[in-house]
Amino acid sequence: MEKTIITGLMAYGMSGKVFHAPFVHAHSGFTWYAVTERNQKNAAADYPGIISYDTIEDLLADEKIELVIINTPNNTHYDYAKRALKAGKHILVEKPFTATAEQAKEVLALAKELDKKVLFYQNRRWDSDFRAVRQVIESGKLGKLSEVHFRYDRYRSTIGVKSFKEEPVAASGLMYDLGPHLLDQALSIFGKPESFHKILGKNRVNTQVDDYFSIHLSYADSVNVFVHSNMMVVEALPAFVINGTNGSLHKVRADAQESQLLAGMKLDDPAYGIEAPGTEGKMYLLDPDGHKTTHTIPALPGSYLPLFEAVYQTIVNGQPYPVTEEQVITQLEILEA
Repeated sequence: MEKTIITGLMAYGMSGKVFHAPFVHAHSGFTWYAVTERNQKNAAADYPGIISYDTIEDLLADEKIELVIINTPNNTHYDYAKRALKAGKHILVEKPFTATAEQAKEVLALAKELDKKVLFYQNRRWDSDFRAVRQVIESGKLGKLSEVHFRYDRYRSTIGVKSFKEEPVAASGLMYDLGPHLLDQALSIFGKPESFHKILGKNRVNTQVDDYFSIHLSYADSVNVFVHSNMMVVEALPAFVINGTNGSLHKVRADAQESQLLAGMKLDDPAYGIEAPGTEGKMYLLDPDGHKTTHTIPALPGSYLPLFEAVYQTIVNGQPYPVTEEQVITQLEILEA
């Protein structure tokens, strides 16, 4: 590519090491140039030659950096986004973009004033399981949809060590942790709902924040979409359940990218992004005579590289970014309601 984007990463914890660095490094349109590491200096061992700054202030002061990836705690996104824009950088911001819709609108207005791009890191659109589910929904094979469930469950009964997730500060709790993933998937397919209803719960001993949520999104023509997450699930249900007039789809959550990257797998490994055998979706269809047939739905390979390709095309060539400002504002309005 003729143009490469000089990129800085605000942190090199799990998200930096797994969700950002491998893709910025692999994509020819980016030069991963610098990172902030306050304590341990680990990035250079993985990527020789990388500059490691002690503070975010030092990172933002580097005039060579054109794009900054904001992958810091949730409650810092609003402040760091404004500071990065004022330093003359484009920004790619992890979920949740900010804690409130008003904060988001302020950041977006500042970006327009400074003629900088704001991109939203909603990587779960490129999960293998969701890609398969989306393909079936958009094919129309299930007929008119009546009920859609997206779940993201786990079992973690203890209080985690990350205070920004577990203490009652801005954008904390399970809803702000996994809600942005599930809502973005729903909004990317169905758009803005006509109305919504939300339930939160606290089930772990001594929890200060929600560890359960269920959000009902109501759409025209009696299409009902539910997004759920629960931290106290011992045996998970299918992550995706879709019911329509012609049939149903069941699919477990099986995207392998996070575990593969944590294990050190490289993006050019033929196994990268491929789900484990036995995790295929099942589609159950009724023919006009009422006979039920079962169809196996293999997942498409997962890869987050297309997200970074979209970032590149938006910054360099002015292409529309697939995660829109309107979708993120709607997401935040639901989260903060």
